[in-house]
Amino acid sequence: MATLKVPDTAPSPTQDSEKLKKAFHGLGTDEKAIIWILGHRNASQRKKIRYTYQELYNESLIDRLKSELSGDFKKAVILWTMDPPERDAKMANKALQSKDKGIDHLKVIIEIACTTSPHHLMAVREAYCSMYDCSLEEDIACRVTPPLRQLLVGLVSSYRYDKEVVDEIVAKSEAAKLRDAIERKQLDDDDVVWILCTRNVFQLRATFECYRQIYGNPIDQDIKCCGTGNLESVLQMVIWCIDSPEKYFSKVLRASVVGLGTEEDSLTRAIVTRAEVDLMKIKEEYFNMHKTSLDDAIVGDTSGDYKDFLTTLLGTRL
Repeated sequence: MATLKVPDTAPSPTQDSEKLKKAFHGLGTDEKAIIWILGHRNASQRKKIRYTYQELYNESLIDRLKSELSGDFKKAVILWTMDPPERDAKMANKALQSKDKGIDHLKVIIEIACTTSPHHLMAVREAYCSMYDCSLEEDIACRVTPPLRQLLVGLVSSYRYDKEVVDEIVAKSEAAKLRDAIERKQLDDDDVVWILCTRNVFQLRATFECYRQIYGNPIDQDIKCCGTGNLESVLQMVIWCIDSPEKYFSKVLRASVVGLGTEEDSLTRAIVTRAEVDLMKIKEEYFNMHKTSLDDAIVGDTSGDYKDFLTTLLGTRL
């Protein structure tokens, strides 16, 4: 359930391109016009606008936005305006280029692999090859060390069946295999990687539920008890993303707006990537978990054009 609000009868790509060109002219940029146009167009419409703008003015709309806008507002608008597979490929590449220690920078790769459709993941992999002259799998293999390497390569290489097919016997059997690996504290076991990287999400959710019913705890809780290393943390994220993307992103959004300062990159990524997918469900889950609305949290923690753009994608602003 998306939050993006698109007019029943949208202007033509030519009309939108002309309005955007006008917004770039004169003394200062008309940010409100940019928000109004791009913030109310779906991915297909934005693609046509990018193509039409290039044809009309012989310049890239993305490049023009880069030169006209600034700060977190610029980052959010550019990510939103990009073709979604290219956007995700860009974010994955940035994550893999990161010199940061720990695993926070790998969240985006887990999100792409575990919360998007098989078709979208395939499109991201194709875009990555086109943009960076190597595969996403190759870059992960080169830049991520064991034991995370095998898991992440497996996740991005996966092409899961996307229909709701569940075998309860398989769920019980594979719950037992996962339990065995957890008891042995061998979380990089081939069975763990194979199960998480090949089964469809409905089958995996059934396996996680079967695990809970048989062994008494949610599987992510038992994994946490194995230790506090990077593999344990990544496996928990993988399970959260597969089991309940709306809960996972609710946690990401909550962490980005509480405490001292706002973590804008995570906030932007979550809103931009989910606005056309399931942001309505995420908003509902956020309220259930935190007893406050996501809209209010973002309004209270951001400002200016950045706030206006995010709340437009949230469906708050008309």
